[in-house]
Amino acid sequence: MLELTAYVDGGSHGSPGPSGIGVVIERPDGNPIRIARWIGHHDNNVAEYAALLEALQRALDLKATALHVFSDSELVVKQMKGEYVCRSPRLYSLHWTCRKLARSLSFRIAHIPRALNHEANRLANHAVRHRIQPQMEASFVAL
Repeated sequence: MLELTAYVDGGSHGSPGPSGIGVVIERPDGNPIRIARWIGHHDNNVAEYAALLEALQRALDLKATALHVFSDSELVVKQMKGEYVCRSPRLYSLHWTCRKLARSLSFRIAHIPRALNHEANRLANHAVRHRIQPQMEASFVAL
């Protein structure tokens, strides 16, 4: 039984503007997975959902049974918990996909202040500034 904890953040420099995601997945062995990836030009909410989607996909790839996510995006957290309805056409497919993947896990999501999400935020900003592509990610993560 593999239980993971993920800290996720997405950010845009402009709205819309250059965007990136940052994800930190804590594993039981103590070796975290750090992901920084450029995702193109989007708004902040799309970037936040893209970060959550990345965490969900990685958890499933690792054959996790449980994923506890922390995010500083109140919108994403409340929509994923069903407290807010997702009516935005640009977010709907991301929201739907995240909800579908989350059903494959024992999934929990909680809101945390930005100050407690500093590593994921740093990774997202690094991805935006340096246009970190997926093929570059492995060399960045190893740093």
